Amino acid sequence: MFDALANLLVFDLLGLAPASHAGAALHFFVMDLAKIFVMLVLIIYIMGLLRALLSPEKVRDYVRGKPKWLARSTAVGLGAVTPFCSCSSVPLFIGFVEAGIPLGVTFSFLIASPMINEVAVVILIGILGWELTLMYVAAGLTVAYVGGVIMEKFKPERWVEGYVWKIQMGQMQLPEPDSSLRGRHRYAWGEVREILRRLWKWVIAGIAVGALFHGYVPEDWVSQHLGGASNWLAVPGAVLLGIPLYSNATGVIPVAEAMLGKGVAIGTTLAFMMSIAALSLPEMIILRKVIQWPALALYAGVLAIAFILVGWGFNLASIYLISSTF
Repeated sequence: MFDALANLLVFDLLGLAPASHAGAALHFFVMDLAKIFVMLVLIIYIMGLLRALLSPEKVRDYVRGKPKWLARSTAVGLGAVTPFCSCSSVPLFIGFVEAGIPLGVTFSFLIASPMINEVAVVILIGILGWELTLMYVAAGLTVAYVGGVIMEKFKPERWVEGYVWKIQMGQMQLPEPDSSLRGRHRYAWGEVREILRRLWKWVIAGIAVGALFHGYVPEDWVSQHLGGASNWLAVPGAVLLGIPLYSNATGVIPVAEAMLGKGVAIGTTLAFMMSIAALSLPEMIILRKVIQWPALALYAGVLAIAFILVGWGFNLASIYLISSTF
């Protein structure tokens, strides 16, 4: 359906040739724009209905007394079903900290939330296929779980701002959510409007970059500078490039699609996606409201190293798979 719409607008109405740079780029843009925004609205609303009943206090009550591995797994799973960019997930992260959930467990949620969510998974499957989607999700879940463990070893609670402890001790009260059917609907529709308000320009920008990359960047240039699983410097370069950029897993998917189509190694592409989704300067600024700079530096360092290792690992695996087939 989306491909037919793009064909109608780009090739039939505008008369662009499919083999031209402009035709290929605009077709990519129109098709991905329609596909991603339809999926965004539907999935955010459905998940919003479910999440309206989930407060930080309920999560705290559930994880209280549970083994640490189960509490952390719950946080990772919750992060995987929240279709937020990094800045959108920070308020919920703050709510968990204020509700007294252990900070190491809460960091696992913060890592998983922007990288893995049902919106990104559905769009990834539709655009890139289930194999790459499974690889991305598995890597993201592992990074979120292990990253939270590493953060906990450094006892980050000592770097939490003082007002958080006042909330935990009951000196500051937070409003109760509306759990009625009408309240859940308002919450879900509010989620659609709020998340789209935050994301639309970044999603469009990501699709535009992917379209330009798809239509205009020569494959031989990509192969020389970015492609090849044996290019060790490409992975840390991709991670560093992604840090100052701001998007979420959904917005960066079109760029990843174009990169893979031009021959960029899968590990390099995954590391770039993770870096953009989970590390961003706006996220750091918002996080500074609840934790201090040492915790922020530790968080950024742990994730950057993890993403580089993931990229190298997938590139090595791809080299092995290719060599074993010959």
